[in-house]
Amino acid sequence: MAYRTRTYYTDSQKALMWERWREGWTLHQIAQLFSRPHASIQGILSRTGGIRPPERSRSPKALTLGEREEISRAMVAGFSIRAIAVILGRAPSTISREIKRNGGQGCYRAAQADQAAWDRARRPKRRKLAENRLLARIVTEKLRLEWSPEQIAGWLKHTYPCDENCHVSHETIYRSLFIQARGALKKELLQHLRRTRGMRRSRHHTQKTDTHGRIVDAVSISERPATVEDRAVPGHWEGDLLFGSANSQIATLVERHKGIDVSTYSQAKLNALARRLNERPRKTLDFQTPAEMFSQIVASTG
Repeated sequence: MAYRTRTYYTDSQKALMWERWREGWTLHQIAQLFSRPHASIQGILSRTGGIRPPERSRSPKALTLGEREEISRAMVAGFSIRAIAVILGRAPSTISREIKRNGGQGCYRAAQADQAAWDRARRPKRRKLAENRLLARIVTEKLRLEWSPEQIAGWLKHTYPCDENCHVSHETIYRSLFIQARGALKKELLQHLRRTRGMRRSRHHTQKTDTHGRIVDAVSISERPATVEDRAVPGHWEGDLLFGSANSQIATLVERHKGIDVSTYSQAKLNALARRLNERPRKTLDFQTPAEMFSQIVASTG
């Protein structure tokens, strides 16, 4: 069995994805930038519900990588903790805690200590609806009544004008639904939104693209040869494919010269139909498998 190589995207590539997603690009359009399937892009954007995570930044009060390198060099040179603190302009307790939490004087490494500090700083921020359970219940009740997040946010400001604890923006409601912060709003409430989708879309998003609802590289029925119209030459087939519920399909093929009509609806019959048609002369419809037959039927019907 062949396995696909896992695709890893750089931070700059991910930033480009989020920028295009904000501009309203579709997953397929973004995937074309990287020559990858759209599923690989969806996997990254869906982790946070289609909402771009905030960019992380270090606190100006935290030790920098340069300061940690100074600590490492000073310890090798035999400087005391107080002497290092004077050199960096930091409190001795800051230097002492930094060294102890990263292996002590014998094992301290600046790069490892800096990465560890960056990892420890990643803490999930508690959202307002997770902290305020009364507010979360009110929002839940309104969502079940098919209210939009915008209506809920406006109603709360009008109903509780002097109580900011009962105010919440519609964006916070959307984020609580799509990012699924623990203790905020249940995922089942997504079905009560006007647009039941799995990820938050940009306000600039539209499905009215050049390729939406179209078959790529399709040949229109208006471009078929003129000899097809007079039905004088055998071998020209005209077909249609209809999809129904429960993944059911009906395929209809008509040979234009003799008017032979072939219809089928089961997979076994479709396979037999493909084999049967392969034995007949064909000019404007050519295929080897049922899948090819389907695509060409749809293309031939425009």
